[in-house]
Amino acid sequence: MFGHKKDKLPQTSGRETLGIYIHIPFCRSKCDYCDFYSLAGREDRMDAYQKALLAHIAETAPLAQGIPVDTIYFGGGTPSFYGDKRLRELLAAIRKQFQVAENAEVTLEANPDSVDLKSLRRLRKAGFNRISIGMQSACPEELAAIHRPHTAKQVDEAVAAAKKARFKNLSLDLIYGLPGQTMDSWKATVEHALSLIPQHLSCYGLKVEEGTPLAARVAEGEQLPDDDTQADLYLWTVGRLQRAGLPQYEISNFAKPGLESRHNLRYWLTKPYIGFGPGAHSDFGGRRYSFVRDLDGYIDGVLRGGAIIDSEELIPQRERGGEYLMLRLRTARGIEEWEYRGNYFMDFAPLERRLEEFQTQGWAKKTEEGRWRLTPRGFLVSNQLIGDLLERQEQSDLADLLPRAREQFGKRKYLE
Repeated sequence: MFGHKKDKLPQTSGRETLGIYIHIPFCRSKCDYCDFYSLAGREDRMDAYQKALLAHIAETAPLAQGIPVDTIYFGGGTPSFYGDKRLRELLAAIRKQFQVAENAEVTLEANPDSVDLKSLRRLRKAGFNRISIGMQSACPEELAAIHRPHTAKQVDEAVAAAKKARFKNLSLDLIYGLPGQTMDSWKATVEHALSLIPQHLSCYGLKVEEGTPLAARVAEGEQLPDDDTQADLYLWTVGRLQRAGLPQYEISNFAKPGLESRHNLRYWLTKPYIGFGPGAHSDFGGRRYSFVRDLDGYIDGVLRGGAIIDSEELIPQRERGGEYLMLRLRTARGIEEWEYRGNYFMDFAPLERRLEEFQTQGWAKKTEEGRWRLTPRGFLVSNQLIGDLLERQEQSDLADLLPRAREQFGKRKYLE
């Protein structure tokens, strides 16, 4: 299944809504830290890629018939580098062939050096209503250190253009832990970002991804801010943005109330989405699948009927229980006993006992509504905490299955 462009995706039922992700893999230049599937110097394939995307959208839309689409996200790469004409054509095709809700959130990722007022006005008129600008830093030396293709001044100009084009939902991306970054330079970046009055901020800790130029630099001895420094930068940020009216709603994301990224929340709340483009992932109809990380392979596969699926798997409901823990605990909403029991039919008691222990360490807390969430300090060690809970979930699941297996097969000596 899913190996050929004519293979059918599973259909869904019910009143759920759907998100659509469009991956634009083209960039003006590749940043040293980036390991997303993106390519510099491949503008010659943009027109062919557009044909493939339009064909793939048309082919897939009937399989989601009757499901309202309430979020559309153009990510990359650098979607703004792709040209507003192509972006408008893609959005028009989605609107024509899918059932797009009237109040759908439509996001465009953009770099400051690849937008201008005219193109933003055209995009806004076409239906884009949210823009996420890759600011990363307000410090010229830090931008240069990771080979970002823009200047701090271009960030200000891009934000001004977006506001003039009547984008009322502005997000800025920032990175802490950059080469040469200090607490003072990070504070200056955050304050500069706040002065631009965004509705949303994404603040990511720098990760050294294998195979990137940054990884090679670190291997050669370049020093980066250590884990303790990153933790200090992060905790200061959580407090500062809370005071600025942008409370944390996910490990790396902060927003004015009501302006959280609805599309990204879809991932963390395990709601269905369909992705298009090389490297894009989908979770639809009970299956998770991804497309090949190969621009030419994707284009040829869609247009000529070749294989485009890289991986796919059916997700059993009990496995979704693990995803519930792993993804919901990334958010300020957290998890809740009867939500967990009702959806996944598993015992919450072993998890709650462990969460109570986390609470004594200052890593988790139980809200007045009875939900468990991680604290900012807990988010710092979330991988370890969530891993611990997943182990306890698995042990509890096995303990629950064993008596039933004994009853079914009546072979106690083989099961003890």
